[in-house]
Amino acid sequence: MNWLGAAVDGPLVVIRAIHFAATAILTGTLIFRAVVAEAASASARPAAIVVGTQTLRVAWTSLAISAASGMIWLLLVAASMSGLSFGESMTSDVLSTVVNETQFGRVSEIRLVLAVIIAGCLAYVRFPLARGLALATSLGLTAALAWTGHAGSTAGEMGILHLTADTLHLLAAAIWLGGLVSLVLLLSVSRRDQTPAVVSFARDATQRFSVMGIAVVVVVFATGIINAWILVGSWHALIVTGYGRLLILKVVLFAAMLLIAAANRFWLTPRLALPSGSEPQYEAVHRLERNSMIEIALALLIFAIVGMLGTLHPAIHFL
Repeated sequence: MNWLGAAVDGPLVVIRAIHFAATAILTGTLIFRAVVAEAASASARPAAIVVGTQTLRVAWTSLAISAASGMIWLLLVAASMSGLSFGESMTSDVLSTVVNETQFGRVSEIRLVLAVIIAGCLAYVRFPLARGLALATSLGLTAALAWTGHAGSTAGEMGILHLTADTLHLLAAAIWLGGLVSLVLLLSVSRRDQTPAVVSFARDATQRFSVMGIAVVVVVFATGIINAWILVGSWHALIVTGYGRLLILKVVLFAAMLLIAAANRFWLTPRLALPSGSEPQYEAVHRLERNSMIEIALALLIFAIVGMLGTLHPAIHFL
């Protein structure tokens, strides 16, 4: 028995992690764009336009990666369910059975339709209706992931609670990760252009994201406890099972992200109010950008763990 207590399907773990991360970045980026970039003052509109263009590029890239990884994920699941090799499972009979007769296949179909809608909206993003529909549809794309994992197979009233918690957990994580990616883009613009209007925009955006981040952390923490209670069941299972150990590692990485976020919120963000162009202010912007990139790296590690957890039997099954 290895450290995880089970064999790990490497390709499936990797593609799940990539898909979850890309989908989260897509949704979080669109939320940041709507809540932060579009709320810029008239004097900061040039910087907001630059950030808006960059976040749109990130959204397109994330959507493309999400769609491609989603298709590969479906093919890998088809091979796993059929018990055949990857090449042998690539037949119309096997794929049709997985798509039409399994929950994972039906959810994948729905999510593909949502991805197509998002692509159409992004193509016409200059229209407010298209922007709103893209954001709403991306929330659905992320939320639907809950039905592809353990929450989607939990029965009864417990299943409703599990799906609700997992959906909120995924959405909150998406807001955090996608927001961090967008914040790095904004801080990069601010570091290159230190005019008062741009720096003021960066400060307001960072503060707005910090406030939003408090709510996100509360949701992630609360829903994480619910999910752990359902899937682990006891302190003993948390410690002795591979699933539980991975969950502990996920919590450790989450705590590290919290520490960095707290430093950003209470130490670096207030320093953005220092005189524009001053060395302390420039250093604060640089450190905020660096810390946010570290948070992104930690978040991607967490998504890698999520990719692995979804392929393992929950710890409660070993009690």
